[in-house]
Amino acid sequence: MDIQLKRGLLDVCVLAAIKSEDSYGYKIIKDMKPYIELSESTLYTILKRLEMSKMLTVKTAEHNGRLRKYYRITDDGLKRIDEFKNEWQEIMSIYRFVTKEDDGDE
Repeated sequence: MDIQLKRGLLDVCVLAAIKSEDSYGYKIIKDMKPYIELSESTLYTILKRLEMSKMLTVKTAEHNGRLRKYYRITDDGLKRIDEFKNEWQEIMSIYRFVTKEDDGDE
């Protein structure tokens, strides 16, 4: 898969994982695991990129005597999810065109 396309998909997946509630790294990975495998190093790179793009905010709070970073989606992050949904319709249209002969359509 094209690296840029995959990067964009992973960004939206992480945003979707924190859409309904604030979350932290381990929980994000756990929540995404049934759908996509993601390493910690990849996740934290994505989280940093999304933070710099102002699609999420970060706050640090103590949990069981340790500091934990919690991530919250912003309006820009919600907007990116909506944009992705619209883009996905176009991608699916292209996919149907590319695979039409595989289905026996002509």
